[in-house]
Amino acid sequence: MSFFSETAGGVVLNVRAKPRSSKPGLDGVEGDALKVRIRSAPVDGKANKELVETLADVFDLPKSKVVFKSGETSKTKRIALLSTSPALIKTLKGLE
Repeated sequence: MSFFSETAGGVVLNVRAKPRSSKPGLDGVEGDALKVRIRSAPVDGKANKELVETLADVFDLPKSKVVFKSGETSKTKRIALLSTSPALIKTLKGLE
């Protein structure tokens, strides 16, 4: 099973957050989820904010185009990337 699915408005990712990492960024795919390292601890929404910023940076999107679908209080989250860019899809397929 893939860690992402294409929708009419973009892509929905299954993301597994890894808080308290030494540096932010992607950490590969594990099962059906993309692992993302973030520095922040999961306190007061700081980790979620940094997760959005990290995904926006990695996929070269504005932060407003990275939207939580579910799992804001869980390590495993569903996040929509509101872009239909062929380059984004190609990048995601390269991570599988």
